[in-house]
Parts: sequence; C-alpha cells; structure tokens
Amino acid sequence: MNFRTPINTNDIQKLIKKINYQSKIGLIGSCFVENIGAKLSYYKFDHFVNPYGILFNPIAIEKSVADIVQKRVYTKSDLVFENERWHSLHHHSDFSNSDIKQILTAINDTIKKSYQALKGMSHVILTFGTAWVYHHIETNQLVANCHKIPQKNFIKRILSVTEIIKSLQNSIQLIQELNPEVQIILSLSPVRHLKDGMVANNQSKAHLLTAIHQVITEFQAFYFPSYEIVMDDLRDYRFYASDMLHPNQTAIEYIWDIFKNNWISDESYPILDQVDQIQKGLQHRSFDPKSEQHILFLEKIKQQQESLLKSHAIQF
Repeated sequence: MNFRTPINTNDIQKLIKKINYQSKIGLIGSCFVENIGAKLSYYKFDHFVNPYGILFNPIAIEKSVADIVQKRVYTKSDLVFENERWHSLHHHSDFSNSDIKQILTAINDTIKKSYQALKGMSHVILTFGTAWVYHHIETNQLVANCHKIPQKNFIKRILSVTEIIKSLQNSIQLIQELNPEVQIILSLSPVRHLKDGMVANNQSKAHLLTAIHQVITEFQAFYFPSYEIVMDDLRDYRFYASDMLHPNQTAIEYIWDIFKNNWISDESYPILDQVDQIQKGLQHRSFDPKSEQHILFLEKIKQQQESLLKSHAIQF
C-alpha cells in the first residue's frame, strides 16, 4: 500500500539556468523564504533574505521591491510612534527602535545594500502568505505589519484576484527593469493563517494561487510548489511543528530536497557535500578540546575551508 501521494516532478518547471555557486539569489516574502534561505546559508550560496523582514501579503512585497529599486529614502514622516518605539508600517518589527535615528539609518542602509544586491541577482524568489491586508486609517495605506497598534486603527479586507495580479505584475516589472537577466520564482506559503479562520484562509490562498499562475504565464516566471508539497504530499500532522501550522524540520528537509534536486545544478552537488561535511565538523563538540586528535581534526577542517575558498570563493 502507498500511504502518500508524492508530488510528480513533472509538476515542477525547469529553470532556464539552474542555481549554482556562481548564482546570486534574493528571497523576499513569508516564512518559506526564511526556510529556504536558511538552507542556502548553510550551504554557503550567495544570497540575501527579506531585507524588510518577513512579509506576507503581495502589496507589502511590492512596496519593498519598489522602495529598493527606486532607492527610496525614509524620513521621520514615514514612521509612526507607538508604545514608546518608532515603527515603519512597511517593515518587520525587527527594525522598530526607540531611537529614531537608529531606525532610519537601519532602513536606509538596508535599501542601499539591497539595491546593489538586486542589480546582480541571477534568481529572485517571491513567496506570498496571505491575501488579507490591513489598511491603516490615519496614513491611508496598506501595511506590512501592524506592530500591535490597536485594531481600531485599521480596516481589514481581502485583496481581489485582480488586485493581486496587478501587484505581482508591478513587482516583477520593477525587478526586471533593474535586472533584465534575472529569473523570477514565485511560490505560495503552505503556512495556514488560522487567525483569519479556515474558510477565510482558504479563500486567501485561492486568490493568491489564481493570480500567481496567471502572472507566471504572462512573464515567463517560474513556480515552486511549496504549498502543494505540504498540503497534498505531506498531508499529515507529523510533518508540522507543535503549533500545527508551520512545517517542521522533517518537512523543511523534504521541501529542500525537492528544491535542490530540481533547481540546483548537478555540478554543484560535490560542493554541497564538501560544505555539509565542513558544517558538521564545525558543529562537533569534543570531550577534550586540547587533545592532539581534536587539534588535528580542526586543522583538517581549516584546510578544507581554505580549499573551498580558493577553488569556489566560498567563505565560512
């Protein structure tokens, strides 16, 4: 008996240029890019993840892309003050700060660095989590993060498929105008937003999925089926974290294997194995750090690191 319905590799598009150790990868969006970004970081690929912090809705992602491409400079008027801290409604709370100079410096420095990075990207992955958005009444704008500001200050609504399509089109066009050679990858987060309710969450995912598939056809973009892998292949709570919403480490490893097997070049595999061996060696804890055996072990790891730095410019 077969108790699973594994995803068919024919359902996964073929990238024009697969990812290798010369690639530069940008990832923007919800938790999925954080998970894939962590894997890319572990294996020492050249990448950057979520310059504005985790973003969930298409409008927030479009706003971050527009700011970066247009090299926007944030000022005090772009911030709100709540609970003794300054916040940007378009950034994750990681940027929030009691010192207005520090938050503005952090935001504007990030935009400068992200602009330079985006110009040289070979692949950009955009992942969308929800079509539900919050409209901040005072500033008359859709926000990325409410920063625990009272609910009465917002109007909640769901984006239509048409609105999402337009937002995705804008994001892709902005990226391609800055970097015409980049390959765009879109994905839908498998994490359910149950605070909206199950019915509303499914409606949200349906809006996003419909829009994504229309846009990838129009722009020759690519789709990675992270949503389908979790919801249709790994349809069992043993693949979820304790909150029953986020994929657990086993599921993340499974998704990564599918990503790697389909979209990372074959010639990169030996390098992946070498990096993995070094990473496991670095995580090893000796019972006797001063022993001759352990010192020789560390020297061997150092030689392996130097070899990868020389041959592939991989820095540990």
